[in-house]
Amino acid sequence: MTTRSWHRWQDWAAVVIGVLTALSPIVVSTDATALWTLIVFGVLIALTGLWSLGSPGSVASEYVHVVLGVLLFISPWVLGYTAFAGASWTSWVAAVLTVAVGLAALPAANAEHRGLAGSH
Repeated sequence: MTTRSWHRWQDWAAVVIGVLTALSPIVVSTDATALWTLIVFGVLIALTGLWSLGSPGSVASEYVHVVLGVLLFISPWVLGYTAFAGASWTSWVAAVLTVAVGLAALPAANAEHRGLAGSH
């Protein structure tokens, strides 16, 4: 069984969410902490989206999306940038969307993973 990589909409969505998160400091007020948090998490989310696209049978990449989303969601409080509403809301919205696309991709990733396991 061959898998079709680069086709799952959820993974493309994760790439877009990551890129927009990383670029968001251009348009929202931040301090140094918020700036780097948005950039680092944005890049990590985009890279895991690319990982998922390139390896559609990788279930781990979808769980990484969920973990990154949870960490991004709590980052305004943990890292102390809640005073910057734009950066905080960007973190929260991007986090919820990242968790949603990660969870939405799990059934397809599991199916492709099982298909790969059965073909060996």
